[in-house]
Amino acid sequence: MNEAYIFDAVRTPRGKGKINGSLYEVPSIELLKTLLDALQRRNDLDTTEVDDCLIGCNAPVGDQGGNIARTAVLYAGWDLDVPGAQVHRFCGSGLESINLAAAKICAGWEDLVVAGGVESMSRVPLGSDGGAMMMNPSVAQRLAYVPQGISADLIATLGNFSRADVDNVAVRSQQLAGTAIENGYFNQSLIPVTDLNGINILAQDEFVRPQTTLEILSNLKPSFEKMGAMGFDEIALSKFYNIEKIKHVHHAGNSSGIVDGAALVLLGSKAKGEALGLKPRAKIRSAALVGLDPTIMLTGPAPASKKALKKAGMLLSDIDLIEINEAFASVVLHFMREMGIEDDFDKINVNGGAIALGHPIGATGTILLGTALDELERRNLNTALVTLCIGGGMGIATIIERV
Repeated sequence: MNEAYIFDAVRTPRGKGKINGSLYEVPSIELLKTLLDALQRRNDLDTTEVDDCLIGCNAPVGDQGGNIARTAVLYAGWDLDVPGAQVHRFCGSGLESINLAAAKICAGWEDLVVAGGVESMSRVPLGSDGGAMMMNPSVAQRLAYVPQGISADLIATLGNFSRADVDNVAVRSQQLAGTAIENGYFNQSLIPVTDLNGINILAQDEFVRPQTTLEILSNLKPSFEKMGAMGFDEIALSKFYNIEKIKHVHHAGNSSGIVDGAALVLLGSKAKGEALGLKPRAKIRSAALVGLDPTIMLTGPAPASKKALKKAGMLLSDIDLIEINEAFASVVLHFMREMGIEDDFDKINVNGGAIALGHPIGATGTILLGTALDELERRNLNTALVTLCIGGGMGIATIIERV
């Protein structure tokens, strides 16, 4: 079996996912073209050698519809023979595209693949694609569907995580992200988004608020308490009847930010890399997916990570850095407890996470993998675990190792 190597990783800055965000004027297709141009330029890439392009996207409608992957490679002027496919696994889409590419390379079916993700949450708002889970009452009732914020508060309640606990996660994320930006830790992969004249529209992540304090966060009201009172708390408690009441501790300051962004990774076989003069930076050691209860929904990172570690023949102690998506603060705390590293933040999200930097849903998994790779190189470490919770009750994890 072949091994799948990572040759390069690029991403755009993350812009605020609102009308007043810097990337609101930039359609998703332009974000992808910016990165495809950068990949081609940075690697002197002959695009006739590329076997496929897989792009994760959580809301493939409007600007992002119509198989944006194939449209993007055509729009970027890549060879006509480069196919493309849009990948949708909710929050795991960007990492799933990488894992699918790696699997094809390992199987010998393909030799060079571009994988990544994109999400313009300002132009295509969250939930734009609808879906039976949320929109069909009989389906929602059968699945005991609740919004993710209710699930996050349910996790906090079951885990006895206090408001201070989750707010501390948020403050840490903001402080570390601010330090990373100030010191240029993201610069290796960061590709500025420019206008037609080459003038920067956005060159740095703009969502981060490094001056955030516990005092500031303490003034924010819970975001999901009213939603819970509309009946969603009752739905969750009908399954988790060992608790009497859900404590609502999450708010805008300790939940992932709504942002726009895109990211790409260039993967291939060893032979193809050598033929094209591409230097491998890391390889995919293993990947894993799990399904779990769709009501609590967000507890997938730990079982997915354990599964990926088992497949790689590794222990958690063999991992140097961990990137877990900060969908909500309680997701991180639950993961740490389940993995037996409670209160040990030394190798988790060392440059902040989605609470500070934002969560462009279809792109986040790709961003996390690129961030982990850059940080491994900066610290001269070897292995990283990347993991995300996923809507509908799933989890995904990938392990990479430097070469």
